[in-house]
Amino acid sequence: MTVTEVTDIMREALWVTIKLSLPILLVALIVGLVVSLFQALTQIQEMTLSFIPKILSVFTALVFLFPFMLTTLMEYTIKLFDRLQTVGAS
Repeated sequence: MTVTEVTDIMREALWVTIKLSLPILLVALIVGLVVSLFQALTQIQEMTLSFIPKILSVFTALVFLFPFMLTTLMEYTIKLFDRLQTVGAS
């Protein structure tokens, strides 16, 4: 296995990681901004008010995005095993 092949595998791994985490992080960011804006407007400074909506929204996003995440991870794993099989054969 050459250095370029290892670099390609690592690049793909990082891209898959970004693809899987970005939607969840964006949901948490948007909900956090909305809750912070609500807290600033109403002057309610309750700590649990910021965590509970984020937890619920991230859980909901995980439920809806799970098929996409599973498919992406399975495709990457299959490609990785195919590459390892071709390296082992040579």
